[in-house]
Amino acid sequence: MITPRVLVDTAIFAYALGGEHPEREPCRRVVAAARDRLIEPHASWDLVQELVFHRLRRTSRTTAVEQARAAAEMLHLHDVDSSVVLRSLDLIMTTDTIRGRDALHAATALEHGITMIVTPDSDFDGVPGLIRVDPSKIESVAQAAG
Repeated sequence: MITPRVLVDTAIFAYALGGEHPEREPCRRVVAAARDRLIEPHASWDLVQELVFHRLRRTSRTTAVEQARAAAEMLHLHDVDSSVVLRSLDLIMTTDTIRGRDALHAATALEHGITMIVTPDSDFDGVPGLIRVDPSKIESVAQAAG
């Protein structure tokens, strides 16, 4: 069985850890698929700081750091180097739907040969070379690989 390599957007953890929201359960299923190694989850180190920043506004420092560490330990993390930053700038110039950190996440995927990103954020739909997988569809990605 080939485990599909996917970039995991910060929103997956933010919704999975957050309060009641329509995206919470689908995002929890993504986290479970990553934990159970049904998908090979990747991200940049930027996800960790973005997640801890988000969680610090909603919970204690200790809990926020514990949650960010747990996410970091689950993921294959990639450095944000000059090739990723330059690729993100190219994406911002050529793709109307992508900006800022989202461009950095997309560039991380593309620079590392990852063609899928799991996120509820439809802004990733227009990124050339990257297929957005809605969290509600994660089971079909894992099953297709098997």
